[in-house]
Amino acid sequence: MNVLRRRGYVARVEFDGRDRVLVGRVLGTRDVVGLHADSVAILEKAFAIALDDCEAACTALGRQAQRSHSGELRLRMSPRTHRIAAMAAEACGMSLNAWTREAMRRTGRLDLGVV
Repeated sequence: MNVLRRRGYVARVEFDGRDRVLVGRVLGTRDVVGLHADSVAILEKAFAIALDDCEAACTALGRQAQRSHSGELRLRMSPRTHRIAAMAAEACGMSLNAWTREAMRRTGRLDLGVV
């Protein structure tokens, strides 16, 4: 996954082969914040402008730009996957919750570069 980072925000970037442009979407915001450009340099500038506009609009509306999260997550999976994950957690000497949290933390760091 290709991403841009700025001021604590992350944007996923893809290449649109049909239109031959870079397309980005800011992740974790209340509103859809999209951007597109012909080059990485222009996309980075568009990202900065989009963040400024998003934050200004949210300030005017009296709300946060980034979505808040409760810290609770409900997962649905097959019983087989649940059993395998539970056994993997037990093999690591961890609760399933702690094991899942650690796996998600590691994956987020790898994919998004978020600490």
